[in-house]
Amino acid sequence: MPESVRPPRSKTQKEFIVESDSTLLPFLFSVFRDKSRTTVKSYLTHRQVSVNDRIATRHDTPLRSGDRIAILSGRGFAPLTHPMLRIVFEDEYLIVIDKREGLLSMGTEREKERTAYHILSHHIKQQDPRGLIFIVHRLDRETSGLMLFAKSQAIQEKLQKNWKQIVHKRTYIAVAEGIMPQQEGIIDAPLCENSRFKVYVPRNGEGIPAVTHYRVIRQERQRALVELELETGRKNQIRAHMESIGHPIVGDKKHGAPASDAGRVCLHASTLCFEHPVTGRLLNFTTSIPRLFEQLVKRIG
Repeated sequence: MPESVRPPRSKTQKEFIVESDSTLLPFLFSVFRDKSRTTVKSYLTHRQVSVNDRIATRHDTPLRSGDRIAILSGRGFAPLTHPMLRIVFEDEYLIVIDKREGLLSMGTEREKERTAYHILSHHIKQQDPRGLIFIVHRLDRETSGLMLFAKSQAIQEKLQKNWKQIVHKRTYIAVAEGIMPQQEGIIDAPLCENSRFKVYVPRNGEGIPAVTHYRVIRQERQRALVELELETGRKNQIRAHMESIGHPIVGDKKHGAPASDAGRVCLHASTLCFEHPVTGRLLNFTTSIPRLFEQLVKRIG
């Protein structure tokens, strides 16, 4: 997946609309005929080219009619190399990351540095000591996938206040234990949290309303690859809901799953689609299904 970008306001840019299918480098040569081939190639090397708001560095990036190409006057946002997360989108207002399982979203009393927030904050401050980030929503330590951060408190507040209107789709991929009762369904069950900080569905029907939609992608004997979409975004919602219907997520011992060879909780935030809080553009990010999930389902089938 390409990495980022809409440019900061301090960076001027030229914009073009692709009129016919092509690849990126030939297109750049065609619109910069007054530049040397070396200069045009350097735009890619220096991360100055974005395709539909995302940085593109590959010469053979495919282009389709209607795609938006922007060329920054200065170098693009610096790349981040870290084994636990990668930046998939960045502009002057937002950062979207893909985090690995095992990484906290933000610090706790016991752990302050091994977090997505700390890693990303350090990266931003290396570019601008005054730079700040603000967490918009969290993922469990055990969950991998897409997370959204804001670069100002005002943007954070706007996103959180209007979350239901701004976010069009949030989907997760999971490996569930057992044979699912049907190919798709809705889990509409309130949630509570006990003194041990476990979120669960109470028998008396009390709690905070929560709704999860699910669709079985593939069922192989005693495990299923499932896509889940959040209608509400409660803490540990998917994990608690899957336990409540008797199909806990593989590796999730806290929510009733048996011991497994997964080595993790098999839950991944795969899709995040939302309206940009400033530009109004619809941004849609999708990550592939983790290879482990595919293997776990095939292995038992």
